[in-house]
Amino acid sequence: MRAPGSELPVQGLGHGDHVCLAFADDAEQRRVVTAYLSQGLARGERVLYFADRQDPATVLDWLRSAGARPEAAQASGQLRVLTAGAGYFPSGRFEGEPMVVTLRREVQESLQAGYTGFRVSGEMSWSLRGVPGTEQLSWYEREVTELFAGQPASALCQYDARLFDPEQLDTFERCHRGTVEADPLYEDALLRIVPSFLEGRRTVRVVGTVDYRTTGALAEALDTVLGWTGDVRVDMGALEFIDLAGLRALADSAGRFEPGRHLRVEGLAPLMCQVISVAGFDQQPGLVVIPAGGPA
Repeated sequence: MRAPGSELPVQGLGHGDHVCLAFADDAEQRRVVTAYLSQGLARGERVLYFADRQDPATVLDWLRSAGARPEAAQASGQLRVLTAGAGYFPSGRFEGEPMVVTLRREVQESLQAGYTGFRVSGEMSWSLRGVPGTEQLSWYEREVTELFAGQPASALCQYDARLFDPEQLDTFERCHRGTVEADPLYEDALLRIVPSFLEGRRTVRVVGTVDYRTTGALAEALDTVLGWTGDVRVDMGALEFIDLAGLRALADSAGRFEPGRHLRVEGLAPLMCQVISVAGFDQQPGLVVIPAGGPA
């Protein structure tokens, strides 16, 4: 069983996983969903999808583009793509307990039909439209985590960060066994820079070493996230080392933020925070540095 809070690549998802995909662009959603569904079909699992903002026909096109044969899978009963309304609230009201019963039955029937397991994915944006019973959603998500634990089943729940506020995202992420890891902005033997969500807010995780070999990669990654809205959080809790040039890259990037926006560097070792102060980088108004163990 995964440890709570695990962050996993979509290719690593398997039986017993109930994970959250928080995404902020359509391309990321398509990449993860296509990989997740295609993998299930290839493994001989029965696959169920609940579409909301995306049209069911669009999801089928994603599968075709990945080389899957959704028509054949639909004809055999291996694949079903429904609207979220038909799946989550067919009566016009979301009812958590009957939905859990339905998923339990889906797992049992999938195995009885000879499939190797069951996987389901749903777009959760419907829950923001005032559907009666939506207040049960957190309870339902926690129950699915317990239901699928140790079972030949998995679930991928999709939350669009452009629609859900950070507090909502954080609440729903905590209901899942883990989250799906986004594609790294940069990755080599020394350094990984990965977009993520921390407490429901878009974050860049920096893992490894920033020195003369990787400072340029850090600067380029920070340039990429300048286009995000609001403050940008940089989680350096897993950073092993950063040199003066790397710290300067943080300050330079913060200097390109428009007034009122900040680059929030969190989890940095206290000694490195002192270096930032001695070098005068903390005079950059767009840079906020929060040492490891400090307030978020």
